[in-house]
Amino acid sequence: MRLALLTAVTMLAFAANSILNRMALAGDHIDAFGFVVIRVLSGAAMLVLLVLVQRRGLPLFRPRRVVGALSLCLYLLGFSIAYLRLDAGLGALILFGSVQITMFAGGVLSGETVPPARWAGAVMAMAGLGWLVWPSGALSVPLLGSVFMALAGFGWGIYSLAGRHADDPLAATAANFVLAAPICLVIPMFLPVQMEPPPLTGTGIWLAVLSGAVTSGLGYALWYALLPRLKATVAGLVQLSAPVIAILGGVVFLQEGLSLQLVLAAAIVLGGIAFGLLAPQRRIGSNGS
Repeated sequence: MRLALLTAVTMLAFAANSILNRMALAGDHIDAFGFVVIRVLSGAAMLVLLVLVQRRGLPLFRPRRVVGALSLCLYLLGFSIAYLRLDAGLGALILFGSVQITMFAGGVLSGETVPPARWAGAVMAMAGLGWLVWPSGALSVPLLGSVFMALAGFGWGIYSLAGRHADDPLAATAANFVLAAPICLVIPMFLPVQMEPPPLTGTGIWLAVLSGAVTSGLGYALWYALLPRLKATVAGLVQLSAPVIAILGGVVFLQEGLSLQLVLAAAIVLGGIAFGLLAPQRRIGSNGS
């Protein structure tokens, strides 16, 4: 029960990240790359402060940190580049589809046994997500944006798989953010992305700091604490709840519209997750009784 509760809190943090991002960028309070830079710097500052207060070491120079930092950068920068070119709904579908493929592949390659019900639940949840976020009107699929969003999903999947081996989740997450910060500062200078950034406002900075220090920094540290206790496919499947929570949060906090399609599609996503997680347990229980 405690694991399920903490996992739900983590998904709320992930969804809050999405809402903060939309509030900052859709409101033209800050540009996408500026948001990423402030987000990763504030996340690093918060996590390092917590590590120092608790007098823990900061494992910057371990081989696993390279994987963690680079995959975190791939996710953050890939998402930011794709955000400039891709419809938000289609982007979410590509992102989470890529995460599912990466984490299910990681689980299978590591020898994890995946019950058929979990595969079925993942397919059902992805179909519901597709219905939930599918763009209205004519569909445009920019190649560059789609590739970078798929890379972002791959990066987040690798970041999550790496977290399953974290000995000290807080220190590992802090080290990942510290190493990712200079990369996220430098790489955007060499990217061929043409854009006119909106003015940097206090609201944009505040939203980026909140996203970095709280929902990203603390949220990712909690995620790393949970991942060793979750199978890779379970960790992948539960993340499909985050976009649903984010969309419902948009209805509550951003006054976005609520429709019957949204309710039904959200129910399909959550139902698929529940089926994928609970059906194997029911089968095992009945066979053992």
